[in-house]
Amino acid sequence: MKFYIAVDCEGPACVVGEPGKGLGSGENYRFACLQATREANAAARALFDAGAQEVVVWDAHGTGVNLQYDLLDPRCRILLGSGHRGRFAGMDKSYTAVLFIGYHARENTSRAVLAHTFCSTAFQYYKLDGKEAGELAIDAAYAGELGVPVLFCAGDDACVAEARALFPGLAAVVTKEALSWTSALSRHPQAVCDDIYRTVRAAVPGAGTLVPYCMPGPLSVEIRYKRMEDAARAALTDRNGHPFAQPDPFTRSGVVDGVSALF
Repeated sequence: MKFYIAVDCEGPACVVGEPGKGLGSGENYRFACLQATREANAAARALFDAGAQEVVVWDAHGTGVNLQYDLLDPRCRILLGSGHRGRFAGMDKSYTAVLFIGYHARENTSRAVLAHTFCSTAFQYYKLDGKEAGELAIDAAYAGELGVPVLFCAGDDACVAEARALFPGLAAVVTKEALSWTSALSRHPQAVCDDIYRTVRAAVPGAGTLVPYCMPGPLSVEIRYKRMEDAARAALTDRNGHPFAQPDPFTRSGVVDGVSALF
């Protein structure tokens, strides 16, 4: 059994960022990095205790250098940094499942903590086949192209509701109740870690029954930017190798063979 844990930093317990800045780089960001590490480690320990032979922990927030890596179970392999192509580097069909730790709801989700899609300052939305899609759906579809399903998700209540609507049979832990973009009623960080461990360990025996989440191609894509210059310089090509169309100053659109073509 091989598992891939994707770790973001907006969704852990007691993480709310800063008004006007998102997660930023202040005191709450530093706590977010620590708590994301703790929650990822709880999931990793549960996987190993349930019989996993390999666990990859991917630091998926921002430039990929956030977690406190020495606090992770020493049996983990760790993907970090930026510059490599695509999502889930090294993943192939031999992996059993992917887990989402510290994830958040998609852009335009009401009352969701730090909700955005990839970058809160860059994008108004991603639409795939006419429907808004966030990081949960896009990352799951990327893994789904490789035949790897989603086993588990931890994040605020809005994130977990989004995940459960997308992935039947999902195991999940709610870390906090969202009150606004930068406020929440959070569970205690240790209680969340304990719950993640119990929930993941209990979910592993059923991993073989999960179905990968797929967005079959050809896939129509519409990306709405927040700044005109970002839309103008976006280097996106469609399935025929042509630049994405620009129907208005803020939007790029095209048809691709699958979500992996977006990266």
